[in-house]
Amino acid sequence: MTRVVITGTGLYRPPHVISNAELVEAFNAYAALQNQKNAARIAAGEVEAMVGSSVEFIEKASGIKQRYVIDKSGVLDPTRMKPRIAPRADEDLSLMAEIAVDAAKQALAQAGRSGADVDAVFCAAANMQRAYPAMAVEIQQALGAQGYGFDMNVACSSATFAIEQAVNAVRAGTARCALIVNPEITSAHLEWRDRDCHFIFGDVCTAIVIERDDDAVASERWEVLGTKLATQFSNHIRNNAGFLNRCEDTDPDARDKTFRQEGRKVFKEVVPLASAHIEGHLGGLGIETTQVRRYWLHQANLGMNLLVMKRLVGTEAGPDVAPLILDEYANTASAGSIIAFHQHRSDLKAGDLGLICSFGAGYSVGSVVVRKCA
Repeated sequence: MTRVVITGTGLYRPPHVISNAELVEAFNAYAALQNQKNAARIAAGEVEAMVGSSVEFIEKASGIKQRYVIDKSGVLDPTRMKPRIAPRADEDLSLMAEIAVDAAKQALAQAGRSGADVDAVFCAAANMQRAYPAMAVEIQQALGAQGYGFDMNVACSSATFAIEQAVNAVRAGTARCALIVNPEITSAHLEWRDRDCHFIFGDVCTAIVIERDDDAVASERWEVLGTKLATQFSNHIRNNAGFLNRCEDTDPDARDKTFRQEGRKVFKEVVPLASAHIEGHLGGLGIETTQVRRYWLHQANLGMNLLVMKRLVGTEAGPDVAPLILDEYANTASAGSIIAFHQHRSDLKAGDLGLICSFGAGYSVGSVVVRKCA
């Protein structure tokens, strides 16, 4: 069987940072404006007054301390509460393609490759900028890549699901060098006006190069020992924005057209789902959970990751075993586990085992077991 390896990763990080304190100040100003606007209806008991947020609430609920965003001013404007993104002409490089190319060039440089070496591009993210032409094809052209490209969306599991497609393509011989990009502009589909979720997401883009070990030139290589994907339908994380909305005569700014979740139900259901998936995947490869040197998990919620790890290794696992990046980046949808892998792998030794895992809306779970090559 063809040995497939990861030879490079890249990370685009937006220039703007929003701290929890800044976010709370903006949200509370928005809440005050809404309460003032609806004062009569609130007094009549027709609507409930909005409750303010706090730094303590955010950090206790999530472990998040800040987030990077494409635009800061629009999010913090209490009369707007969403990013300001300037439209671009069709002949200009799209925003998602721009940040994907940035991350891709870093990953390719790490792998010792150029765009011309790539013959498959997978653009995998929770939301795409448009329906068509595919973002992946635009990115392919911008990089000078060959072969083919296509978009895929499995929400927060998009990156790991794309890794399996890339690994399979390389093993089957339909590609020799595949590129995965995860441009996550989550600030554009987050409901910044909702106290229960206004703090969750941040923007980034990650990239991964996957190729045949026989062809690889990079000094650092991670052999992909196995991938495993699973889905189970749930409405507890949902976003109804789509091309049919204009035909339904519904409000394009209605609450259901942005990210929403039933957080407690998600926590209760996803933790055992992800834990069992990981344990089953490792068991199928003859690997004990305690043999894995490092877990690069989806970065959604501190409590969720701690509980998943406790179920897997039977004790509280520290950052050396399961590093966390969500305090700095927040939830970056499919990119979170890839950021963790990108930033926290250099200290591992040849032969060490690792597992990349994501879980999210769908529900979906994807895991990738890797071993550092000598």
